[in-house]
Amino acid sequence: MISQPSRHCAVELQALPSRIGQVRRIVSAQLRYWHLDPLIDQAALGVTELLTNVHRHAQPDKTCTVEIELLLDRLTVSVHDHDPRLPTLREPDLLATSGRGLALIAAVSESWGVRPRGDAGKVVWFTLPAPSDAVALPPYPVYGSTTEGPFPAGDAALPFRAPDGAPLGAAAARSAVAG
Repeated sequence: MISQPSRHCAVELQALPSRIGQVRRIVSAQLRYWHLDPLIDQAALGVTELLTNVHRHAQPDKTCTVEIELLLDRLTVSVHDHDPRLPTLREPDLLATSGRGLALIAAVSESWGVRPRGDAGKVVWFTLPAPSDAVALPPYPVYGSTTEGPFPAGDAALPFRAPDGAPLGAAAARSAVAG
């Protein structure tokens, strides 16, 4: 029996190089919180590539929202930006120093895609299969309960939501992303 069929967290940020590493650490911490440690490397690589694409290509601004959601046995990582132009998977020149991001995402993910949102931009997403034993596990205890969670107080990588959906560590996470 799955005690928590859906888990979700989101963070809004400016896709600047200094923020990408912070968001990667936040995503990694959230996955550890959900007992999805085997997915950390793939999810961190994918979110890095998507945020780098926003930084390099998105117009008129670099504002975006990163979301991760565990729904039953599937983790979906998505980035919504305000640029309506859709990315395309292409074969980069062998000597090119960029242009491989979507190919990397396609290689490490189960599936990926782009959803246009009209004048509101687009969402680029990828999915990873969750280990079946991790899906049924409850998250670590909520900070402030009788048993402390996995992160020390004040750590900027605290999970965004408690199991009941209440904000958890959001101020610390926002300050890490806001700088």
